[in-house]
Amino acid sequence: MGVIGEYRELTRPQKTAIWASYLGWMLDAFDFFLLVFMIKAIGEEFGASVEQVSEALFLTLAARPLGALVFGWLGDRFGRRPVLMLVIALFSAMSGLSGLAQSLPQLLLIRACFGFAMGGEWGLGASLVMETIPAKLRGPVSGLLQSGYPTGYLIASLVYYLFFDAIGWRAMFFIGVLPALFVLFIRLRVEESPKFVARQHHARPNALAVVAQHWKLSLYLIVLMTAMNFLSHGTGDLYPTFLQKQHGFDTHTTGTLAIVLNVGSIVGAVGFGQFAERMGRRRNLALACVLVIPVIPLWAYSSSLFLLAAGAFLMGLAVQGAWGNIPAYLNELSPPAIRAMFPGFVYQLGNLFASRVSPFQAGIAADRGGDYAYALAAVTLVTAIALIAWIWFGPERREELE
Repeated sequence: MGVIGEYRELTRPQKTAIWASYLGWMLDAFDFFLLVFMIKAIGEEFGASVEQVSEALFLTLAARPLGALVFGWLGDRFGRRPVLMLVIALFSAMSGLSGLAQSLPQLLLIRACFGFAMGGEWGLGASLVMETIPAKLRGPVSGLLQSGYPTGYLIASLVYYLFFDAIGWRAMFFIGVLPALFVLFIRLRVEESPKFVARQHHARPNALAVVAQHWKLSLYLIVLMTAMNFLSHGTGDLYPTFLQKQHGFDTHTTGTLAIVLNVGSIVGAVGFGQFAERMGRRRNLALACVLVIPVIPLWAYSSSLFLLAAGAFLMGLAVQGAWGNIPAYLNELSPPAIRAMFPGFVYQLGNLFASRVSPFQAGIAADRGGDYAYALAAVTLVTAIALIAWIWFGPERREELE
């Protein structure tokens, strides 16, 4: 029986858990990526450089581990479902407040608070669905869940393409309040994780003590997620700025290429997810990183619009093809008692250590006279090679979750 047939056999709670997790991550990414399209416009209003405004991306990423720790701990104590509703409401509110900022320092503070709320979503959503579905579907569903990230980027690209010239950057952030309505869907349709329900009357261990007990696994995953976030944010966050600054593209051309990038990302995440059960998570991830390398010249150095679009599609496919393995991989390796907290925490700690990637790349470009192509290409090449070497010798576990 194929994946589609197996999906049809799922119960309604299993299906709603999948879509709740997917949509939550999609809306989270949508709110995050609204900012990347508006760095140039925000800098012009506040009299700041691209490098200064990109500190907002750094602060958002840097605040996420604390959010993953706090909201993950709450999710392990009170359930994935209610805490997931809380974090979606909070990051939506922070998006709206971003549009009211009267200075760059105010905006930086608000985006740090946004990152704190955003940090809780991924771990809660991923644990909810991975604890709910059959083991044989974890690979394909992992790819589907991760495709929510480029889908959110895609929707942000469309919103930028359609509305930015007419409404400006402040109103764009007001659109980011809309995901809060998704809380109603979770409240009415989504059921709690059966694994959490079965464990909720058991004695709860000290979460940090469990992390310390599994320190080798934690260290391996933190390094892995640092490199994975270098790959993702290093190819996505300054990509619109690269198109605007180095190629001089207008709103519509920039938005179109970002859309192409994210269509490729969705195809990659879902497509690689289909092979994860047969190939294994590590080999599947390594293969996607191998594909990144020959795409770099096409993606960063093409001069024609057609070749830039081809490079964007293939880069998105390879990068998110690698990421499609991550929800299942981290949940399968996680200690069961802290599954709402652990995957999100190691993921977001990796985000913290990779959080300087946008200012780092902006600084490289500035030092080379605005050469964003070199900055993006160099970071991506080194990261892909490092990931292939690191993942190849890592652990893997695919049995039934406890």
